[in-house]
Amino acid sequence: MPSNQNALGLMHRATLAGIAEKNRWIHSAPKGYTYLMRLNALLFSPAELRGSVFPEFVLGEFSRCADFLGESVEPSTWREQRDRLAQVEVIVGTWGMPVLDAEFLAAAPNLRAVFYAAGSVKGFVTDASWDRGILVSSAWTANGIPVAEYTIGTILLSLKRFWHLTRAMREPGSLGGNDLRVPGGYHSKVGLVSLGVIGRATARLLRPFEIDVFAYDPFLPSDQAGEIGVTLISLEDLFRECDVVSIHTPWIPSTERMIGRKLLSSMKEGATLINTSRGAVVAEDELCEVLAERPDLSAVLDVTYPEPAAPDSPLRSLPNVMLTPHIAGSMQAEHARMARWMADELVRFASGEPLRYRVERDMLAKMA
Repeated sequence: MPSNQNALGLMHRATLAGIAEKNRWIHSAPKGYTYLMRLNALLFSPAELRGSVFPEFVLGEFSRCADFLGESVEPSTWREQRDRLAQVEVIVGTWGMPVLDAEFLAAAPNLRAVFYAAGSVKGFVTDASWDRGILVSSAWTANGIPVAEYTIGTILLSLKRFWHLTRAMREPGSLGGNDLRVPGGYHSKVGLVSLGVIGRATARLLRPFEIDVFAYDPFLPSDQAGEIGVTLISLEDLFRECDVVSIHTPWIPSTERMIGRKLLSSMKEGATLINTSRGAVVAEDELCEVLAERPDLSAVLDVTYPEPAAPDSPLRSLPNVMLTPHIAGSMQAEHARMARWMADELVRFASGEPLRYRVERDMLAKMA
């Protein structure tokens, strides 16, 4: 039992955190003493994702401060859980989260925070949830790690003109044709469109390579670009000069179809376009026209608009297009990373510490 002096200190800390009404603490001491408040929690997860996003070792991390009210809940059945919702203080969720509209919030009068083990929160947050002050933390940064890893692998292969030359090698007796002009990885030029979380992570992963990295981001000060290790240039120069262009722009109204014919047709000979952002950022009809006219170009698209691409889309038949089914983000075992990060966020919340991955209402205008 803590001493009277320690108990008074704990109560003062609880007051500062806005939780003085609570008096249920646990004690853990990996390094000194940390006191965590116990919180009633509900886990929302589709059955098909439960095992990969929330394996037992991750649930054990949540249990440091969360008392889960029964088994995980299928998001679509939340109305059947009103008894549990009436008691819940925090929700842990992933893809398929129920919308936090007025009806849901009325059923969860004690809800204070949502810890979302996935990416974008736009699908479930509402004005009503913001107005009520529901705190939201998202694993979007964790979900960006595999996207950056996918992008790095694709960039390095593209600098060897992997996609073009593997097609050429299908021809009987071919040694790649007469055109073996390959940029390689020594002072070749890679361009990143936008330096959000994933663009910056990609830039960091490129540092060990002797590659010249350029970026277009109108919101980034030039001194910060130097810290990241990139050179800021115009979007037009980036497309015209780079051997590989990788798109990391969020899909918001101002970016829809921002990559069109003029930029695409200006790409240097043998260049590669990579898109792991959102398909709608690219004018795909114009992309198809340019790729048909320029067989020297290659496009690696992990996203399309619509998604998946229509059965009769030229993207499925153009030989210089490589499609992958939105696999750059977290897959299978990678899902657990997102939940693990949210478990750490919940511990910070329970101890009254600032959250690292909190999403604020005004951030949504620039987020995917």
